[in-house]
Amino acid sequence: MGHRDIPTLDTKRLILRAPASEDYPDFKATFASYRSRFMGGPLNAYETWMLYAAEIGHWEIRGYGMWMIHDRATDETLGMAGGWFPAKWPEREIAWIIWPDKAGHGYALEAVHKVRGFLYAQGGWDSAVSYIDPKNLDSIRLAERLGCVKDPDAPTIDGSDAVYRHPSPDRLTSGQILDGIELEIAHYADPLFKPKGWALD
Repeated sequence: MGHRDIPTLDTKRLILRAPASEDYPDFKATFASYRSRFMGGPLNAYETWMLYAAEIGHWEIRGYGMWMIHDRATDETLGMAGGWFPAKWPEREIAWIIWPDKAGHGYALEAVHKVRGFLYAQGGWDSAVSYIDPKNLDSIRLAERLGCVKDPDAPTIDGSDAVYRHPSPDRLTSGQILDGIELEIAHYADPLFKPKGWALD
């Protein structure tokens, strides 16, 4: 499966499709920024270009990789999410990043939930982890909202990352984890309560 065969995934708010050359400026800006500090950044122009080339090449080598997340309404890119398994990674990973000015809207939750379901159902995955810097509290909270549990016995990449294990496919077919994720996504897509003014507490 080459990168030209990357499937397009759809959710209520998002379209996930193959990384393209026109998506590179947002990727470059993010990985040159402080936001990338938990993913080996900030990177210089050459390092960013090489990483983006690796994102595309990963599809060629592994048959899966990272999708570019697009806003369904505007088509602008919001970030990336997908499967990641470069050399020396102990296990297949589900990874994500949202551009700095697009955070806080539930896009990562919605995208990763869709990606994980696809990798389990169509990719044949029966397990997945996410390697997270212990100081990256936002990603840790997202992993926990996705039903992940810290696995202290799992091998890490370099000894400095925490391993969060995703629920198995069977645990995501129904039940509290699935219901909680889908309820939260539905709230972001169509909030039941839209307060006006400043919060009082």
